[in-house]
Amino acid sequence: MNALSKGIRKVEVALRWDPSPAGAPPADLDVVAGTYPADDPYGGPSYVVHFDSRSPDGTIYLNRDSRDGKGFGYDEVMTLELERLDARYARVVVGVVIQQRSGRRTFDGVTNPGLRIREGYTVLAEDGFDGVPAATAATVAEFVRDGTGAWEFRPGVHGFEGDPATFTGVMGAARRP
Repeated sequence: MNALSKGIRKVEVALRWDPSPAGAPPADLDVVAGTYPADDPYGGPSYVVHFDSRSPDGTIYLNRDSRDGKGFGYDEVMTLELERLDARYARVVVGVVIQQRSGRRTFDGVTNPGLRIREGYTVLAEDGFDGVPAATAATVAEFVRDGTGAWEFRPGVHGFEGDPATFTGVMGAARRP
């Protein structure tokens, strides 16, 4: 970013998927976001925003929630107002979790999953989860404050193949090269 850049300010993370075939249990994907404090940016999250919550200050919230992928376009949408997030937070990690109510389901068992991350009308990233077919969850974005306090976007889809219930506790851990 150059000296005139204000960094990333307000971001929309959107998920889409097609409904399950007739007779199959519905697929339910959820966008989640964890905030990490400046004094421990790779430790546990200060809080996690998911389908039944929003951030305490209202800066991260779910606009749309789907339990079955039925609908047109993007089925689930989360907004992150990074420019309003308190300075004590240095990182925000966004992930996608597949609910496991009807048995183990991975991204290759979800019909036509897709992800779009944008700021305003500018698309920052798009992905179809093809790189993580055996995962039950994945981190899809990381937003980090730079030395000036501006937010920068770090793209990348990283799969998680363990129990999705533990995903939010480890999704912000440092990645091994």
